[in-house]
Amino acid sequence: MRLARVTGPVTATVKDARLSGAALLLTDLIDGRGTVLSPGHIAVDTVGAGPGDTVIVTAGSAARMTAGLATSPVDLSIIAIVDGVGLTG
Repeated sequence: MRLARVTGPVTATVKDARLSGAALLLTDLIDGRGTVLSPGHIAVDTVGAGPGDTVIVTAGSAARMTAGLATSPVDLSIIAIVDGVGLTG
């Protein structure tokens, strides 16, 4: 699992039929302080996140299972909206 920040929606009117009804969001992978580590990742939203939200994403086969799309071409899913991150040191 990784932290990410939602930067906005992704609209694709023509897409794989298995993604029909799935909300797609553009995310930047971040560290615990909010610094962007890797920008521009598209994720399937399973929790109703929106722009500016800090979220937890999961990748690979876990992303497909979480999204309920086990046979679909999904490799990143948003699985939680983060309320806060506690850092020590």
